[in-house]
Amino acid sequence: REQEEATAMLLGRRSYEAFAPVWPTMDDFAGYNAMPRYVASTTLETDDDRWPATILRSTEDIAALKETDGGPVIVHGSATLGASLADAGLVDRYHLLTFPVLLGAGKRLFSDTDKDATKLDLVEHATYGNGIQLQAYDVVR
Repeated sequence: REQEEATAMLLGRRSYEAFAPVWPTMDDFAGYNAMPRYVASTTLETDDDRWPATILRSTEDIAALKETDGGPVIVHGSATLGASLADAGLVDRYHLLTFPVLLGAGKRLFSDTDKDATKLDLVEHATYGNGIQLQAYDVVR
């Protein structure tokens, strides 16, 4: 459903470099393969010809993309980018998947930037047969 609702995809450089060699060949991601893709990076010189994307250099570029007439822009992976987008106030909705596994280490979902609380409104939730839970929250402005 996320593929059907999104009109573009935004990735951080590391996620893009991991997905570009794989996703173009996967039928499950046909919707993502057909939509415009953007990569937020200050270091990436060129996109991958196998999975072309437009390179955006700053959160200001991303804010400008968000203001266009297109619909929702989806972000997959991209933990560093996600934290930067949240810090810049550019996230409208979170789709969080909780896996029933405890790990001793890993990346933080949110940055440790000191800022005011962000209120969220639960708009959808589900539990799947494998124990994974979905929570979708709109950011309250």
